[in-house]
Amino acid sequence: MPDFPAAEPPTPSTSNVPPVMFIHGLWLAASSWDAWRAKFGEAGYRTLAPTWPGESVNVADTRGHAEDQAGNGIDEITAHFAAAIAPLAQKPIVIGHSFGGLIAQKLLAADVVAAAVAIDSPQIQGVKALPFAQLRSSFPVLGNPANAKRCVTLTPDAFAYRLGNTLERTESDELYEHWSIPSPGRPLFQAAFANLQPDSPAHVDTDVERGPLLILGGGRDHTVPESVSRSTHHRYRKARTDNDYVVFDDRGHSLTVDHGWPEVADTVLEWLTEKGFGAVVGR
Repeated sequence: MPDFPAAEPPTPSTSNVPPVMFIHGLWLAASSWDAWRAKFGEAGYRTLAPTWPGESVNVADTRGHAEDQAGNGIDEITAHFAAAIAPLAQKPIVIGHSFGGLIAQKLLAADVVAAAVAIDSPQIQGVKALPFAQLRSSFPVLGNPANAKRCVTLTPDAFAYRLGNTLERTESDELYEHWSIPSPGRPLFQAAFANLQPDSPAHVDTDVERGPLLILGGGRDHTVPESVSRSTHHRYRKARTDNDYVVFDDRGHSLTVDHGWPEVADTVLEWLTEKGFGAVVGR
């Protein structure tokens, strides 16, 4: 695992370990974090994984009522998770995958979370990298402008290209059957055209006083190629706060749910400990 620079230890008033909130991205259900929640629980953290607005707790119900999520964009989803944070007794740590990683960065910039981890996050405003694999991955949605107001369901083949390209097809299909849900197309359009809109909801203030940030990239990711993750981290180069970057060279966009997820989770747990957010089992 990489060596992370240690942060200053928390002050006594903030020494209680914050809860951990998990935020999923497009086409994966909130329950796809179940294994992570169990692992973090064993490590001493309290966890929660709220659904997106309009998403049911049950995967089958979400698939049967796709229209309930239609039209939700980055701002609506961010506000939804900010509302979930508001009743908590302290700022949580937020771990987001894919668009959940973009939401995590926006919540961190708003200083409503203690720390954030953005895993395979799509480009924030200002990132210009747009690799061919990403264009091909997004075309089934972006190719039809009407999808901006719809929910889109991936086919098993599209799922295998977007998320399961580093996996045996049998594993990709198993993940599809277990976790895949329809998702709103609007966030994808907003991220794709972020640099053409001065007031884009994909904007993140990268130079504000806030907690530490870890960005993780997948070296073989088709949906968010590693060059995009690296370019996003570069946007924080002038920030006055901790911003770390780790790439998993042989991993794709499924790295939070496929057979190799424990390595990713362990990297996050190590980083949290280095930054002063380590939990104590049985506390």
